[in-house]
Amino acid sequence: MYKECVYKRESRKEYEAHQTNMASLNFTLATPTTSSSPFFSQTTTKQRRLKTHGKQTHRFQVSRNVSSNNHEKPLTTNPQPQKLILPQTSLDLQNVDRRNLLLGLGGVYSTVSLSGLPPAFAEAIKAPFNQPDRPCKDAVSGFDSINKKLLRPIDCCPLSKNVPESDFKFPDESSQTRIRYPLHKLPLGYLDKYMDAIQKMRDLPDSDPRSFNNQAKVHCAYCNGSYTQNNKELQIHNSWLFFPFHRWYLYFYERILGDLIGDQTFGLPYWNWDNPEGMTIPHFFVEKQCNNYKVENGENPLYDVYRDKSHIRQMMRNAFDATSFFGGKYVAGDEPIPRGDNVVGSVEAGCHTAVHRWVGNPDPNGNKEDMGNFYSAGYDPLFYVHHSNVDRMWTLWKQMGGKEPTDTDWEDASYVFYDEKQNPLRVYNKQSVDLSKLKYEYHSSATPWTDRPPRSRCNRPDYPKRNNTKDFPYQKDPPEKLTLTDTVRLRVKRPPASKNRNAEQKKSEKEILCFIGISFDCTESAKFDVFVNDCDEEQITPCDSENVGSFAAVPHAKGMAMGCKSGMRFSLTELLEETKAEGDEFIRVTIVPRTPGKNVTIDAIEIRLIPVL
Repeated sequence: MYKECVYKRESRKEYEAHQTNMASLNFTLATPTTSSSPFFSQTTTKQRRLKTHGKQTHRFQVSRNVSSNNHEKPLTTNPQPQKLILPQTSLDLQNVDRRNLLLGLGGVYSTVSLSGLPPAFAEAIKAPFNQPDRPCKDAVSGFDSINKKLLRPIDCCPLSKNVPESDFKFPDESSQTRIRYPLHKLPLGYLDKYMDAIQKMRDLPDSDPRSFNNQAKVHCAYCNGSYTQNNKELQIHNSWLFFPFHRWYLYFYERILGDLIGDQTFGLPYWNWDNPEGMTIPHFFVEKQCNNYKVENGENPLYDVYRDKSHIRQMMRNAFDATSFFGGKYVAGDEPIPRGDNVVGSVEAGCHTAVHRWVGNPDPNGNKEDMGNFYSAGYDPLFYVHHSNVDRMWTLWKQMGGKEPTDTDWEDASYVFYDEKQNPLRVYNKQSVDLSKLKYEYHSSATPWTDRPPRSRCNRPDYPKRNNTKDFPYQKDPPEKLTLTDTVRLRVKRPPASKNRNAEQKKSEKEILCFIGISFDCTESAKFDVFVNDCDEEQITPCDSENVGSFAAVPHAKGMAMGCKSGMRFSLTELLEETKAEGDEFIRVTIVPRTPGKNVTIDAIEIRLIPVL
């Protein structure tokens, strides 16, 4: 039986403060819901005592067929109703229309795990540094090391100098602010400066933690199980760590580049893929020989032999609350994937993942290096300018009124990076929120997606309607597990309270299409598109209301789990307005798999009313 739980996850400080007043720690688990599924037909409240995590140990064995060096390998080309109360998080939720919040290319909406319970109390994630009891290890997953030739090494541990870490200090207030420019509008001479910096980083020996290879290893280590927390893998994707970790990663990468060329004002450019003018991969990343940049071998330092040369233009769509933007809570002791309260941030699941998938090596027999696999993504210079724009999304979201989490478990999460002087510094999430203190900012660029909302294609007078209702059988009661071997079509019943709501009701509660229990292999790419009330899914694009979004995953570490299991939710409120279907009892759902041959299943689909908190 599927149930949603309401809980209060306390920090360690809160727990210790209450110990003197409580003989034992109890959590109230309530499951009130408004749902069209029989699994949620009754409202119940249960009391359950939760235990803290015990110590757990596990080992990993990986067969490998690559050397421990970091040189590129030759490329082989084969190329009723009660209100639903969700698990509460500490994120500040904003009632902002989806058109004014970023969702991401391809219409990917945030994903949420609807099962599992949190630890009784939590500690913030603290990444290890030079700890013998928490040694860094080779990447454990994200690729098929037996049947597919790896193009990059899996010894992901960056160089670790035998020096103690220090706490990060903000740059001096008098230091000049670095400007990050869009790649398609770089100032005169800036491209030469950028290429020179990348070449100098490539020329550094691997005994230097600032070298190109060691910088690439940082992403592999944090994303593929090389580090641990509380005897479990540390994973910085699929949770609220995603944005701050990558902000710090780029912060030091940018400062290293600037220091190598003697320019303390150098700012890392951003790939402006949310602007039509900047959507394509800039030509100076694609050309192996760059006539305007001369080095001894004549090769372009921005070129990556394993990159896909094609690129698809798509528009942005939008999230409906802050939880969907940042991602769910992740603390020490949590399983990396899957976990309870597993919300993947909308930008991470959307434009971030879409670009990774597009740019990776298209060889169907490979592991999608470099950008298409997290273990190798850092070896492509395009990775950093891509994430520069992802970081810019955070800045734009704040300009729209968004707020970072205030939970101390988020604020106190920390990592260690080497700065431009090879000093290991521990940084905290709470230090990442103010760009004025970090002394960098983004040069403005047009954001056309903010004032161009999706429009219904199927409601246009000249567009043919789908008349064959037999293509859409009614969803069974209870729902059956769906296997996405081919396109799936079905009718899903809406909660009675969701029909013909007024503006105030829509403001307080969003109508959400929930995909429960999406199971897939973490070591493989996975993607499917979702359409609602469509007339022809082959013609619908993300610019049309009927395309509600996609589920997409880049291969990465899966821990001890046999596979990944997550969930996904799509906002229907505006779509039903645009398609003039607010009074309908059912909606038509079409699911189109985009990764043939992959074993992807969905336990259930249902529609819920979710409060905007």
